[in-house]
Amino acid sequence: MPELLRWYISSGTFGVPQAAGPIAFSLVALSLTGQTSGGAAMMLAMTLAQVAGAIPIARLGRSLPIAAFLRALVVIRTLALVSVALLAAYGASFTWLIVLAAVAGSVNGAAHGYLRAVLNHLAPASRLPRTLGIAATLNELTFVLAPVAASGLGTVSPAFAVLALAVIGAVPALLIPSTGAAAIHDVRGVQGSLLSRSILPWLMCAAAGGAAVAAIEIGAVALALNFGYEPALAILFTVPLCLSSVAGGIWVSVRNRMATRKAVLAQLVIMALGSALAALTLSVTTTIIATVLIGSVLAPLSTYYSLRLDQLAPPQRRAEVFALLRTANAMGVIFTSAVLTFVSLSMALIVVTGLMIIVILVVGMAARSPA
Repeated sequence: MPELLRWYISSGTFGVPQAAGPIAFSLVALSLTGQTSGGAAMMLAMTLAQVAGAIPIARLGRSLPIAAFLRALVVIRTLALVSVALLAAYGASFTWLIVLAAVAGSVNGAAHGYLRAVLNHLAPASRLPRTLGIAATLNELTFVLAPVAASGLGTVSPAFAVLALAVIGAVPALLIPSTGAAAIHDVRGVQGSLLSRSILPWLMCAAAGGAAVAAIEIGAVALALNFGYEPALAILFTVPLCLSSVAGGIWVSVRNRMATRKAVLAQLVIMALGSALAALTLSVTTTIIATVLIGSVLAPLSTYYSLRLDQLAPPQRRAEVFALLRTANAMGVIFTSAVLTFVSLSMALIVVTGLMIIVILVVGMAARSPA
């Protein structure tokens, strides 16, 4: 099997636990506690651990081959998720499920950084826009299929749904191409902060975008209940979100070039409009339109962030910078998860819309600066 194809499959399956997690965890919480808020608590624990562990764990792998270290991180995550499934099946204390979700999340950021760093050894810079566009398309297909599978399996057994996402998420440990011992030097970094003035705005954008998407994904079950549907019909909102993201990824792949700053600004405005419309919860139709607006710009924006940071990051620290990008996205998820734990989904979406407006202003001002 060609190495790039193996990377594509690894990239697509790597996101399964995160894609299916919000619904799978919510269904587990609903079966054990009678409330879906426990699912948000599990996602909060997972993403908090991801933020805390991303850079420290990424630095632990500096002296190891990229692919080998990535495999080890994926194995750790798989074991933690399998333990969640087993404890859920036997009705263990929900506290243990939260702890294990945190263990699974602790390696997510670093693993993503190393997965993205592997790509730099498989594709030339001229092909990165198209390659990342294809990866984004496959990733969004994952986000279409994984919630559907989680909803279907969860109606039979929430614990089995978690087990299934754990097994599929383990595929990168088997398929990720080896980059050889020569790649070791590419992840040895110089010391110092990575939060430069050129990098920070894009991390802020990733965080705000992550918050907007998380509000729909984590709140999907609550949306279904709000409109009088069964919890499994949360896919009414997650599937349109992901299908529109697939379309955006295809567009990036066909275009095969980096977006302009003005185009990125317009895409951020579209995401903010989608978040504001979803906050109104006027009807199922308008809420689905809102998810389509958000999803349509998700892949183009994530591709731009990856390409931009690839240009800005020191070559020796790319794995750490990509882990930081994942961490920024996770911080958005953390924020939304925390807000959803205490306030209504509509209020959370209003706050998220405010965050989007802030990053739009930041990017707009940065575009006007001489630098």
